[in-house]
Amino acid sequence: MALRASPFPNGFVAGIHAVGWAFILPCFWFLDRLIAVCKSTTQEKTKRLEQECYLHPLKVFFGSIIFFILFLATAPLALLGFLLWAPLQACRRPFCYHRETPSTPEKEIQRGFELEGKASFGFASANLCLLPDSLARFNNLGHTQHRAARIGKHIVHGVCRPHIRIFVDSPSSCGTLSPSNSILPTINSSNYGATDRQAQPPVGHHSDSTEGHVSVPKYNSHVVSVPCDDTEEPSSESTPPIFNSNQNSNQQGRTSQRSAPRALLSQGLRQQDNVPWEVSSLFPANLDILCLEEVFDKRAAQKLTQVLRPVFGHILYDVGVYACQPPCTCSSFKFFNSGLFLASRFPVLEAQYRCFPNSSGEDALAAKGLLSAKVLIGRNQKQKTVVGYFNCTHLHAPEGDGEIRCEQLNMVTKWIGDFQAANKHPDEDVVFDVLCGDFNFDNCSPDDTLEQNHCLFEEYRDPCRAGPGKEKPWVIGTLLEQPTMYEDHVNTPENLQRTLEREELRKQFISPPIPAEGCPLVYPETGQPWVGRRIDYILYRENSISKHCRTEIEEMTFITQLAGLTDHIPVGLRLNVIMDPDSAGE
Repeated sequence: MALRASPFPNGFVAGIHAVGWAFILPCFWFLDRLIAVCKSTTQEKTKRLEQECYLHPLKVFFGSIIFFILFLATAPLALLGFLLWAPLQACRRPFCYHRETPSTPEKEIQRGFELEGKASFGFASANLCLLPDSLARFNNLGHTQHRAARIGKHIVHGVCRPHIRIFVDSPSSCGTLSPSNSILPTINSSNYGATDRQAQPPVGHHSDSTEGHVSVPKYNSHVVSVPCDDTEEPSSESTPPIFNSNQNSNQQGRTSQRSAPRALLSQGLRQQDNVPWEVSSLFPANLDILCLEEVFDKRAAQKLTQVLRPVFGHILYDVGVYACQPPCTCSSFKFFNSGLFLASRFPVLEAQYRCFPNSSGEDALAAKGLLSAKVLIGRNQKQKTVVGYFNCTHLHAPEGDGEIRCEQLNMVTKWIGDFQAANKHPDEDVVFDVLCGDFNFDNCSPDDTLEQNHCLFEEYRDPCRAGPGKEKPWVIGTLLEQPTMYEDHVNTPENLQRTLEREELRKQFISPPIPAEGCPLVYPETGQPWVGRRIDYILYRENSISKHCRTEIEEMTFITQLAGLTDHIPVGLRLNVIMDPDSAGE
């Protein structure tokens, strides 16, 4: 599908669509405020108790009356707008595309293959619950527009921080170190989910006062050697800047990892089952592709795009379809798009969206589906084009509907295969094939047995999975208990990080497994750790990449930087891809 900025074929159609939506928006906004004024989050309730504010019932009473009157007054205008807006969805392409023109072409490509035949790629996935404010409050989250702006800034701060590698002489006695916490300065500011203690950018970083805009700093990479007995001073070396190019820091990190005689801990990395993993209070540095789910609100998507575009030059947003699908039928009506949002440092060569036809209940109101993209990585040592495939999805949500999710997994498998077959060229090398998103089932609940045994997991590898229904012992659940999201143990990135690392605390704040209907839950098994529901996945496939490429997991990350801003824990994966130079041109 051709990638154009506008989802409409020409400016005239886009203009009519804009007029129709302008007529709808006031009525939609008043309805949103009508519901929101009556629904409070637990954080708002706590603040009212602390401030001894007793005016809230009056606010609810008069606010409801005012917004209801305004809703009725604007309803006729909204109906007219709907008559303009709905038919145009038949000719709408299923996403908007933003491309930020790079200052130099090199900033858009990965030069590791061209120089050394190896490179490192970072991916992350996060469910943000950016619904209209009234609906987000049913998930104990409010202030959607403010959350969107803050989430974007937090991601930029994490991705653009110094890429620091730490060597520890005796990891058994020193424990884990986290330079993301200790080396970067912190800043305290209020946010709409928690007391915020994020990394403060160094001098020279200026945030625009306009919401949704942030300037991106240029950082250097560092390798820090830390002796366990504190008898030596840490030393550091600087390499060229990493902004919009992860080649230098990644290559230095790999070189250090393979040549150093000591154990390497990268921001608290621990290695278990041949998978280096960590719980990090910041997003991984030098992230290449970011997938977000539940970015349903259009204004929130635009705010995220404005903040992320200096780092991720290629963004697909407002992904999905609206109105009757298929068009001109009396089938299910889609009020919301898919909620998928894809941001990439690499140019997107091809993209395709497919909508699930089998949704039911409240999920049928959203156009959930699969977004597949083919990205340009660069060239290898023999000047052959190097590409990668990235797929993101959000499956059916209600518990107990395993058959629907399995049908959707069948579609995902087929659609990915069709997309790659249609866009594969013989003169290209494929170096990664990644699938991520919110699958809405976990690998430990007896109620999700059907999905756990799906054949998708025979094609794609899950680094956290020991087998059907069994997680690896170090795995952490990714779904937070909504009523407790603002408690002290989990209301800041650092507090949530400490909580996730302690099993007795995880039980209080991570959603537990779901028992099968009619069967009592016995969990965990004797001698096994308590994991919790992990419904956010990053998978990768090796049998679809070029035969002379070899993939290694560099790190698996559970990210706490969005504490208080969403009810999910983002996950990250970094892959090392090494190409055999003798066969790179074959």
